[in-house]
This record gives sequence, structure tokens and C-alpha cells, in this order.
Amino acid sequence: MKYIVNISRILVGVLFIISGFVKLNDPLGFSYKLQEYFSADVLNIPFLEPYALGISIFVVIFEVILGVFLLIGYKPKFTVWSLLGMIVFFTFLTFYSAYFEKVKDCGCFGDAIPLTPWESFTKDVVLLILILILFFGVKHIKPIFSKLGLTVVALLSFIGCLWFGYHVLMHLPSIDFRAYAVGKNIMDGMIVPEDAPKPVQEFTWTFKVNGEEKEFVTNGSYPEVDGEYVVVETKIIEEGYDPPVKDFSIETEDEDFTEYYLNEDHLIMIVMYNLDTAEKEGVVKLKAFSDEALKKGYTVIGMTASGEEAKQRMKDQYKLNFDFFLCDEKALKTVVRSSPGILKLQKGTVIQKVHWNDLEDINL
Repeated sequence: MKYIVNISRILVGVLFIISGFVKLNDPLGFSYKLQEYFSADVLNIPFLEPYALGISIFVVIFEVILGVFLLIGYKPKFTVWSLLGMIVFFTFLTFYSAYFEKVKDCGCFGDAIPLTPWESFTKDVVLLILILILFFGVKHIKPIFSKLGLTVVALLSFIGCLWFGYHVLMHLPSIDFRAYAVGKNIMDGMIVPEDAPKPVQEFTWTFKVNGEEKEFVTNGSYPEVDGEYVVVETKIIEEGYDPPVKDFSIETEDEDFTEYYLNEDHLIMIVMYNLDTAEKEGVVKLKAFSDEALKKGYTVIGMTASGEEAKQRMKDQYKLNFDFFLCDEKALKTVVRSSPGILKLQKGTVIQKVHWNDLEDINL
């Protein structure tokens, strides 16, 4: 039992640290995922949505700290009880998401390792088994340092997590796993290869035949039925190829300029997914920066999901000399974890990407 407990201890501890660190690298991204879980369509607890960022920071730091505690043997009973509580909750959450098909990506490992809800649920079941081994064998979890050493390591781990979380929020994720990372080409990310696997879907059609409702299953074609159509339900059997860049566009209400601007040699893209919630201190810095970029021959555009009235209000209030284009809000949140966030592109390839706090780092 002792050896099984120690093997489980290492596996669980390392996995919790990796999972927590990946999310701590991008707490804003994890908060967006929590907002998705809190929404009316999923758990229906929308009153928690405004607190998603605070909750995400607490959860990911706690996840890393528990992994460290487990590995060093600090407060084993508290650690194992906490691990058990977390994994029971996450197992329920991933099962709920998978069974009711509410959330496509659980966010367990952020953008580093996308998992489907069923994959995540399986992972949580395995972790639950390992943590139950720790729970029943908690007496075999021995500290690896002296009492003072344990306290120092635990405290340093906590301080390190707080510093790292603050750092990435004030700048950008230290490691960018998304399709808009520096060096990635946005146009290339949209391309679906000709030999890419197509999605396999099942359509269940309901018709009223001779006064009785009957179901007919097809792969998409309309069934030849002598009856009155009632409803159709669609089920995805196999996911097709999913391009890395989705729902990204540079549009006005009348025209699509995506290809035009992504072929520009020198483009500055200023992203504010919601103009009403953009950080004012960052917006103030945009006037001087955009003027300088235009003088040096750059094309400067703004990207937002806000409407025409908000765009004009923003331009008038801050005397901005560039136009705003439309894009899906979720896509813009994926492009850069800052509002405003600034990208320098060359023919669609991201050359630089910064938080507004680091606007001076953009090399014009």
C-alpha cells in the first residue's frame, strides 16, 4: 500500500501542478471559460460571472499549491481532503458538460492541451481513483523536509504563484499556446485542407404519419416520407477538422476586409473586444502611439465587437485617428488577453503582440 500511495502521490501532485500552472499562465482565459460554465445555458448561475476572474485566480493558485503540498508532504490530511473535494466537483462538472453537450472544451489544461468534455471526464475519473488511494492511505504520506523546510517551501510556492499570476495579468501570458501567437500566420490558421476529415452528423427527423409521430434517421438528406414534418434533431457523431483560427474577421456592416488587411505589409491591429469595458488608462495611450505608427507608414485599425455608436463615441472622446472594424467578441478575446491589446502584423503574420502596459515595447 505504501508504494501505491507514493506513486499516486507523485502522479497527482505533478498533474495538479502542471494543470494549475498552465491555467495560471493565462488566468484571464480560464475566467472566460468559467463565465461559459456560469452562463444560463450551462450551470445557470450568471450572478457569478462578474467574479469569474477572481475565482479563476483562486482556483488555479490553490490547484498548484495543493500539488506542491502533496509532493512535499505538507499538511497531508488537509491536502488530501482538499484534493478530494476539488476532484469530485470537477468530475461532476466535466460529466455534466459532456453528457448535456454544454461546453466543447473543458479548459482543464487551457489552450496547451485542448480536451473534449468526455476526455476530461475520463481524466478526472482516473484522478479520483488516485486521490481515493491517497485518502485511504494518508498515513503513508510523509514529509520530505523538516517542519521549517516545509513551511518555507509552502510559503515560497504561494508567493511565487501570486507574483506569476499578477505578472501575466499586467502583461500577457508568458507562453502563448493560441493560434495568434507571435510567429503564427492568421490567414494560414483559417485554411481547411482539402483532405481534412469532414464532420459526421446524424439527423433524426420526426414526421406525423397517419396521425402518429415517427422518427427517421439520415446523414443529412431530407427523408422521403409521406407525412407532416414536425422537427429535426442533429447529433455530431465525429468532429471534422477544426481550423485553429475560427470566427476571425475584419468587417464593416457592409463589407469584409479580412483578406485585404491581412495582406498588408505593415499593420497595427488594436484590439478592444468591448469598447465600454476597455481599460481607460490603456485607451489614453493609444492616441500618441497610433499617430506615431501612421507617421512611420503603418496601417492602423481597431478591432471590436461593439456597435457603431460605441465606436464613434470612442473615437471622439479620445481623438483617435483610426477606424474600428467588427469581429466576433470571443475571437477577439482569444487574439490577445488585454483590452486594449496591440498586434504588429506583416502579411497576416504576428510579429509582435503586447499588453497596453507594454505599448512602448512595440518596435515601429
